[in-house]
Amino acid sequence: MKRILERRVVPVVVIDATQEVIPLAETFLRNGLDIMEITFRTPAAEEALRVVAARFPEILLGAGTLLTEDQVERAARAGARFAVAPGLDERVVARAQALGLAMVPGVVTPTEVSRAISLGCRLVKFFPAEAAGGVKMLQALWGPFAHTGVRFIPLGGVNAGNMRNYLDLPAVAAVGGSWMAERKLVAAGDWERIGALVREALALAAAE
Repeated sequence: MKRILERRVVPVVVIDATQEVIPLAETFLRNGLDIMEITFRTPAAEEALRVVAARFPEILLGAGTLLTEDQVERAARAGARFAVAPGLDERVVARAQALGLAMVPGVVTPTEVSRAISLGCRLVKFFPAEAAGGVKMLQALWGPFAHTGVRFIPLGGVNAGNMRNYLDLPAVAAVGGSWMAERKLVAAGDWERIGALVREALALAAAE
């Protein structure tokens, strides 16, 4: 997960048609981003993962919205290297770890953070970030857990306008979100706009 800590940005994408993912991956790489999380929200997700894994091995490829052990297994077979879930399901975490996937479970309460740590997860998804209290909530959560080495990736309402507020927190490893490659932009093939949003996000992430 070193690359996530370096880039500090994880784009979350929804693929409706497999053919969309090739120009999208090319756009990400051309604009300096070599990480992609494809969500398991559409029938095209599994094949899209397989295509990216085969054609773009330089991309750190993740599978998101993993709710079941079966989805984890399918994501691993398709070539995902890390797994993301909106919540903390111990069976999903265990299956991902057994298959060698780095697991990033979703948390929003101290109990969930504590349980994630006990399961060996040191990188967790704070979701839904803005709805759950945003920066103030993360600051409050960080206090009792700072010494554990756990770090957060906030998602849910995070965008170019507020991402620095999160990245400035020592609790935050990176931010994630769909704003860089919104579903409608991908469907429209607006690679120029997506490229501009990726460049903007990377510049903001790199700012001191």
